[in-house]
Amino acid sequence: MGRFSFSGARTSLRANGGALTRMAYQSRLQSPAVDKLFDAVLSLKDHEDCYRFFEDLCTVAEIQAMAQRLQVAAMLYQGETYEKIVQSTGMSTATISRIKRFLQYGSDGYLRVLQRILPS
Repeated sequence: MGRFSFSGARTSLRANGGALTRMAYQSRLQSPAVDKLFDAVLSLKDHEDCYRFFEDLCTVAEIQAMAQRLQVAAMLYQGETYEKIVQSTGMSTATISRIKRFLQYGSDGYLRVLQRILPS
């Protein structure tokens, strides 16, 4: 499966309904508004909830772009070549390289999700 590993965790505190909870990661995006957005995403219960919420929140192009990035990340994680990824997705090699850089040196977001959704 993947050749990538998790980097060291960082710790921060996050407000959670008035209480503070410990997060192992300090994001540069962190703010009360972003926390509310993520709380909304975490409240989604099924695919229908997701489709309804994201169709209201994002443009079709934004949703498709995020889905394609995740598809490319999964292909890279599974060891696919750039050539195969370009043929399958039509994505530029520059964008594929950027996604690979996030897989290897990013915040481990792709890795955490891919390890949960891809078959072992």
